[in-house]
Amino acid sequence: MLFIVEAAKKVLKESFGLDAFRAGQEPIIEAILFGKSVLAVMPTGGGKSLCYQLPALMLKGVTVVVSPLISLMQDQVDTLQGLNLPATYINSTLSLAEQTARIQGIADGLYKLVYVAPERFRSSYFVDTIRRIDVSLVAIDEAHCVSQWGHDFRPDYLRIGEAVKVLGNPVMAAFTATATPEVREDIIRYLHLKEPKEFVSGFSRPNLSLRVVPVRKVAEKYAHIGRLIEKHKTGIIYCATRKHVEQVALHLVSSWDCSVVSYHAGMSDQQRAEAQDRFLKGKADVAIATNAFGMGIDRSDIRFVAHFEMPGSIEAYYQEVGRAGRDGAASACEMYYCYADKRVQEFFIDGSNPDQETIETVYKSLTRLADNHNEVIISLDDLAERIGRGTNSMAISAAISILSHANIIQRFDVPGSRVRGTRLLCPDTKVRDLPLDFSTLKVKEERDRERLETVIKFSNSFGCRQKWILNYFGETDAEVCGSCDYCGTQRGKSKRGPMPEELMIVRKALSGVARMSYKLGNGQWQPRYGRARIIQMLIGSQRKEIMDNDLHQLSTYGLLRENGQRYVEELFNSLEFGGILQTVEKDKFSLLTLSEYGDSVMRGEASYELIWPEGYAGAVKDSAVKKEKKVTEDEEDLSGEEKELYAALREKRAEIAKKKKSARLFMILTNKSLIYLAKQRPSSIAEAEDIPGIGAYKAKTVVPAFLEVIAAYENRPTQKALLNY
Repeated sequence: MLFIVEAAKKVLKESFGLDAFRAGQEPIIEAILFGKSVLAVMPTGGGKSLCYQLPALMLKGVTVVVSPLISLMQDQVDTLQGLNLPATYINSTLSLAEQTARIQGIADGLYKLVYVAPERFRSSYFVDTIRRIDVSLVAIDEAHCVSQWGHDFRPDYLRIGEAVKVLGNPVMAAFTATATPEVREDIIRYLHLKEPKEFVSGFSRPNLSLRVVPVRKVAEKYAHIGRLIEKHKTGIIYCATRKHVEQVALHLVSSWDCSVVSYHAGMSDQQRAEAQDRFLKGKADVAIATNAFGMGIDRSDIRFVAHFEMPGSIEAYYQEVGRAGRDGAASACEMYYCYADKRVQEFFIDGSNPDQETIETVYKSLTRLADNHNEVIISLDDLAERIGRGTNSMAISAAISILSHANIIQRFDVPGSRVRGTRLLCPDTKVRDLPLDFSTLKVKEERDRERLETVIKFSNSFGCRQKWILNYFGETDAEVCGSCDYCGTQRGKSKRGPMPEELMIVRKALSGVARMSYKLGNGQWQPRYGRARIIQMLIGSQRKEIMDNDLHQLSTYGLLRENGQRYVEELFNSLEFGGILQTVEKDKFSLLTLSEYGDSVMRGEASYELIWPEGYAGAVKDSAVKKEKKVTEDEEDLSGEEKELYAALREKRAEIAKKKKSARLFMILTNKSLIYLAKQRPSSIAEAEDIPGIGAYKAKTVVPAFLEVIAAYENRPTQKALLNY
């Protein structure tokens, strides 16, 4: 064993010019060299490729590397050839003559590493050819693609396990950067890994600063991106759609002095390859792309990754942000979170999970269009048009994948054409007899929607971002990162025990949480409500949801009214960050309750230290003082300053009405609501939401304009200040 390790280190130095292995690489390489199947989960940038490239040079036969993207395999082969290592690739960009020549070169022993796309295993000619070659190792990159529960399911990966059987059962090594335990089980099952050694490296990327930035308008996204470019220069911006890729690229070219490339599925293979090549060689600073971009990108100076919209899963998100800071230097990752963007991902989920009617319609259309050889050659767009208007071509593609997965049809390449053919394998099968388990397909759709909901929960979560993600991947002992948007708000603040006033406030807060939870005994509590509702009860909100559920009848109702909503929200953040409160996911809802530690704190049996909100507990914030005053509807009760602000608010309302061409001022905001605004002077949507006549909808759509008036009024110089100027 020692001899093998020393030999591997010698190859590492002589062939790759490296002095030492990265963390986690050596045991994986050792297992492969000893003939063990391997499943390795390593973070992006962790050095996965070396784990199969180095053994390939030491093993007797050829190593076949399955890689999902043409550009990725070309990049890796170029790198290996630059090191004078014998590697090649076979894919659809090559002519038939060139493919034949390279296959012959493999047989002649000219290559040690051969990169192929999973689609190659559709070809019986390809499989028959390589079965005559001594294949020592099959390495599968992005192995999560084999799992339909994964975030990037590709049916062609399902062929690999069966195909490898005819190669004489070489060593199998599967690699991925993001895989939950469930996906890892699928990888082992569908790739037929025999008693594999599993290596799960830590997912932590301490050099990445993860931020979720709430936004309401596209202009806000552009402003944040501008600041990223100004500060970091080099990065990737991920967009959900081709249209947004093009729009963002156009905006950056016209607004910022930076060179950009676009990358999406609507571009030709050559255009995508050229764009990726420009970015890799440093000829472009920023890449704007859909999620296909970045697999295997080996550019170490990527300083930021931005998500223009929310991604569809935590797995996809963490894999994409992992492309920043591969050199270990500090890098920024921002997701621009707007709940309305959820619709884009829901559209993708609908498209990738066609219903039973769509699948059956596609099958019937294929049987009608098939020729005497039971084959159809037609583009997806043309097939969608034949089926009928309004048919989602994405759903057509997904339906074909499902039929192919079930061995009802077979897809094949058409020489000289980008359009692929379809062969009916069971042409006489009636629609009602299709061997499809629609209940399983429904479960997959539900999983996809759950993954999207998880992204939303992550975006709205409190506490360390990276710790949240590591917990999601099963690392329950993860430490806080100290650099995300949440940890950043705590930086520079020290924990301390409570002052007497703060001790009482915490007890009131925890009592309120307990009142809105079920007591199970032994310090255990079962949650009933979410954080927002509990805080509303504690500050004495009169929202409909509070009154309808009789929460105003609780003995803890309004106990923290004088402290104000903002203070209480920050206090709850600190309590959860300190492990006193805990969020529990239940039926797709995030509910809040006491932890066992929190139960002890509430009963005065445990000490604690917190990072306390700004100010001190006995201090009542200005906004809280204003809320404590009795608000009347009579304008005569307004003070001189309040009357000035009230007049300014009325002017703003008239201005909005004029723009909307509406004479009904009360439909924008009533006089009563304006009086409350003038007296309470809220500084946020959350503070304004509880004001009579506003509510959640108007707080988001109408109130921001009035908050600007209030902010300008609060910040104006006083008459005394003007005299002293």
